[in-house]
Amino acid sequence: MNKLTETSKFLSYILRHHPESIGIMLNQDGWVDIDILLAQAQRHGRHISRSLLMEVVETNNKKRFTISEDGKQIRAAQGHSTKQVNIQHQAVQPPDVLYHGTATRFLQSIWAQGLISGSRHHVHLSADVATAKAVGMRHGVPVILRVNAAAMCEAGYEFYLSDNGVWLTEKVPAEFLQHLDSKQ
Repeated sequence: MNKLTETSKFLSYILRHHPESIGIMLNQDGWVDIDILLAQAQRHGRHISRSLLMEVVETNNKKRFTISEDGKQIRAAQGHSTKQVNIQHQAVQPPDVLYHGTATRFLQSIWAQGLISGSRHHVHLSADVATAKAVGMRHGVPVILRVNAAAMCEAGYEFYLSDNGVWLTEKVPAEFLQHLDSKQ
């Protein structure tokens, strides 16, 4: 594994799931001071220079991390499971249709209970089929689900757009889902 990938995985682990593992606290919006993050990583055997950190942020194809406007703080764009974070997203109007990539082995559960956030704070949705398919492939044989976001909005569900373009919602009941052919 190369240094960029290794550092990205470490940052995802710390900034999304277990900041306490290196002795840092994220604020409610998920931010931590970069200098504190780097110092605590060093104390726990991970040397990450500021330039390496910035390279990871700038080159990550999924745009997993966001640097604050003043350049002093960093956070994960979405995908948090830690209770330290409770980002107050602003509800926005989604496209009429969104997509969710998953694997065939999860379909029975999804048809029974819809899409649920599990250990994360939100269900993650994509604006396009290609992204959803790529996500589904990470979990096994991919399945693409079409989400009727327009009908969900009419029913009172809210949607949020993360810093990196991932659509978020609390849950997606099964009646708003349709199975798409994964060959699309």
